[in-house]
Amino acid sequence: MGNTHKIAVLGGDGIGPEITEATLAVLDAAEKKYGFTTQRTAIPWNGGMYLRGESVTGEMLDTLAQYEAILFGAVGHPEVTSGRPERDIIIGMRRRLDMYVNLRPIVLYQDAMTPLKGKAAKDIDFVIVRENTEDLYANDGWRRFEGTPREEVLTEQRFTRPGIERIIRYGFEVARSRPRKKLTLVDKSNAVPVMGLMRTVLAEIGKEFPDVQYEAAYVDVTAMWMVLKPEQYDTIVTTNMFGDILSDLAGGLVGGIGVGASGNIRPGATSMFEPIHGSAPKYAGQGVASPVGTIGALAMLLDHVGEREAGAAVDRALRRCFADKRIKGVEAGTHRTSEVAQMVAATVAAG
Repeated sequence: MGNTHKIAVLGGDGIGPEITEATLAVLDAAEKKYGFTTQRTAIPWNGGMYLRGESVTGEMLDTLAQYEAILFGAVGHPEVTSGRPERDIIIGMRRRLDMYVNLRPIVLYQDAMTPLKGKAAKDIDFVIVRENTEDLYANDGWRRFEGTPREEVLTEQRFTRPGIERIIRYGFEVARSRPRKKLTLVDKSNAVPVMGLMRTVLAEIGKEFPDVQYEAAYVDVTAMWMVLKPEQYDTIVTTNMFGDILSDLAGGLVGGIGVGASGNIRPGATSMFEPIHGSAPKYAGQGVASPVGTIGALAMLLDHVGEREAGAAVDRALRRCFADKRIKGVEAGTHRTSEVAQMVAATVAAG
């Protein structure tokens, strides 16, 4: 009898419930093939709560700590425009449960999916390790002189040595696990001098990883080279804000953010896995949204809970379905949502 894992499933808004439901079919296949089980609890939080005058509180977020992992769809309701559900739920989880790593693999599944001339899958295969709890996202900011010509909005860009140390160490560990063993720290320390602490910490921790080649680069130059020469990157570690922007740029290199998966990780503790796209309300209920990003997130979730063989099999199945062109793309309507999940599930089952 295999292991049993407690996971929460939070479909959210828009296409979120559809893509998570489809992805569970892939999880069913993985369980059967690799001999483990999951206890799944549906969590009904979404933007619609806010229309009813309800909200997700810190105490509610604390209940998620009982699960090994969370499979998340998307949140964002067209009639709730303030962004509050996103901050309460997504950023709330990251802060409350100290999910300090945002891990985003950048994978080109088919050569034809990149807009870059002359680039192929072998050229675009890297990972972005984004710090997930500090920087400009760490507080809501404040206003001064509201309603006057002097009105100001302010927020604090805050970094701590413990926060920098743990994300850079995690970045080194990821780099060490990859064949090229190369780490690039991305900052803007030439214009924001306090970011120099990151380079100091990079050099300190680098001594613990003599097998990993490391370097530091500025974010603007990195954005340029990511487009011109993506093959030079293997593992990137960076700040919360820069990681958010660079990972969407990287998503564009591999066919759009509909491809991408991410993990919000606290090593050894409750972590959340999600596609990087939004709730796409215009496609909700039609069964045409691609679950590729969510299936990729499932592969990461399985690895996190210790089912590494199953996680690798889901990742391989996705790659195989793209490679033999059963999956032709991720644009809405290219395939039915359930069709993509069934193809991947069948490939997992076949081994």
